Formats: sequence, C-alpha cells, structure tokens
Amino acid sequence: MSTTPIRVFQVATGNLGTEMIGRVQQHPDLELVGLHCYSPDKIGRDAGEIVGGDPIGVLATGTVEEIIAARPDVLTFHGVFPDEDLYEKVLEAGIDVVTTADWITGFHRDRNHPHPSGRRVSEILQAACERGGSTFYGTGMNPGLCQILGIVHTADVADIENVTVTESVDVSCHHSVDTWKAVGYGRPVEDPTIPDSLYKYTAVFADSVYLMADAFGLELDEVTFDYELGACTEDVDLGWYFMPKGSLGASYIKYRGLVDGIPRIETHLEWQMTPRTDPAWKIQGCYITEVTGDPSIYSKHMIFPRKGFDLSNPENFASIGMTVTGLPVLNALRSVVAAPPGIITSADLPLRGFAGRFKL
Repeated sequence: MSTTPIRVFQVATGNLGTEMIGRVQQHPDLELVGLHCYSPDKIGRDAGEIVGGDPIGVLATGTVEEIIAARPDVLTFHGVFPDEDLYEKVLEAGIDVVTTADWITGFHRDRNHPHPSGRRVSEILQAACERGGSTFYGTGMNPGLCQILGIVHTADVADIENVTVTESVDVSCHHSVDTWKAVGYGRPVEDPTIPDSLYKYTAVFADSVYLMADAFGLELDEVTFDYELGACTEDVDLGWYFMPKGSLGASYIKYRGLVDGIPRIETHLEWQMTPRTDPAWKIQGCYITEVTGDPSIYSKHMIFPRKGFDLSNPENFASIGMTVTGLPVLNALRSVVAAPPGIITSADLPLRGFAGRFKL
C-alpha cells in the first residue's frame, strides 16, 4: 500500500467540517490542501482560524475552479445538503468525491430530488465519473457505518429472518438548526407537513436498507416509511433551539425493506431532542444491531470519549458525534482513491476501507 499522503480538499466548516479540519491534520494517511467555503466572510481566511484554532497555512477559497486548480486526490464534502453541481464539475476534472450529505446508494436522490435537467442525479454523477476517471462515494456513521455493522454481524448466522439496525440517540447535542427545522422539530405535532418533512430529509435511510439488501443478495419488493411523533409536554429551550409545548421534540422512524410483505431489513431512528415528550422512548445512546436467525444476534455499538476528555462542555460532547460521522470518510479515503471510476457503495470497498489507524 502506498505511503504517499492523500491530498484532501474539504468542503464546509459547519459542525462536522469544523471537527474534520483537525482530524484530517492528525490522520497519518492524509494532507489537507484546501478548504472550500460558501460563506463570503470565511473566504481568504486561514482554515485553522475559521474553526477556532491556530493557523495551519490553508486559506479558504470559494470557487470550484480553485478546487480543481489545487489538484487534490479527493474532495470531502461535509455540507448539510448536497451540492450536485459542484460534485459534477469536480468529478469530471478527475477528482474523487466522498460525501456525508444525503447519499449512500443514490436511490433517495434519484427518487425525491430530481435534477433540473430532468435526468436522474445518479446518471449525471456516473457520467461525470466516466468523463474524469473519478470515483464518488457516500458514507457517515448513520447511514453508513451503522449498516456495515449490521452486515458483518450476520457473518456467523444461517437462515437470516430479519436484520434491524437502530440509532437510539439524544440529538440535542447536534447543533444544526437547519437540519432540525427541515425535519419539523419545533412545529406543532398536528402540523400536516411534518410527515412529508420527516420523509424528505430522512429518506436517505431507505438507501441504507437497499445497501444492506445488496450485501445480502436480497431483492426487495419495496422500502416502507413509518413514524411516530413525540410532542413536548412543556416549553423546551435548549439555548440554541426552542420547542414550544405541543411541538415535535422526539420521533421514531422506521424504514423497512419488504419481501412478499414481510419486513426483512430495517433501519430505525429513535431520536429525542428532549426526554420531555409524549410519547417518549427509552433512548440508549448507541447503535443497535438485531439479527433474527440461526443463531440470533443482539449487539450494541457504544461510543465513549477518550481518556481525560472534558464532557462538562456540551460542545465537546457534540464533537464526539461529529468524529464518528466523519472518521468513516477519512479512514476510507485511501481505498476510495484506489477504487475504479464510478459511483461506489460500502459494499464495493475492501475490509481495510473500514479500518481505523493506530497512533504509533
């Protein structure tokens, strides 16, 4: 395996992007060569200073042309929502793209976010990959690594009947106002627009079901969407987000892949912004894999901070979530750069694509 650092150009410095600036610098495989920002006030500033640290000698730029001119090996995209025009231009310039924004297989983007041209987004990106000889990959913690854990937990199971992966988390540490407004948190639970909002902005989890089905060689008839809503029992002010009494403060979402009407592969999202909702769920703060078969499997993927980590600061706590979302990207980059051109999924990567790195 090559020891030459992978040249990385990062997009965005929101919650996730801020955390990843430092993580890229610390990663033995990677070299940060550029930062693309959308906010005019960030352009021209040092990337380290933008994220609240010391200067690192990388100045933020604001055009696709500057990304291409830097000739990175790969662009990592950490915006809240995709920028498919940027993806296309970068891919056709021969630069690989790895994104944490709304992409695992492309099913959701193709079905729910039609391209202005009328073509499917996946067709446009695949064609750009072919023109540039580049690779496009989407991942994260969930969807992403969570489903890989679901897949590998079946390696010793015969006669699988059902695989369900569940994210059971308190999401109040994820300070992304745009995200929670989009899915409807803070709106009255009887607001008829909430179900459509929940589906539109979580339907990438249907991708995650299709990813697992592909790994199992299982052809699904359909993927269904079900939900329950938890109404705040009192006004809840988190400091960065306010939810009045009676508004959406928690939800339980299920994406289920059916074969002959029977749920076979499922992704569940058990989210709470506050425990003070009706109904409320017993949030476990982890990722759960349940496999029904011969034998059956129950596994919790629990995440703890490093020794000496200060959890008294809510921002520090939130950074753990950003770390586990972004590290599946960083650790996969060498494998993505080595992959053949085209759109790939986690099912196409070697095992080392999911491996972390030792600090020696």
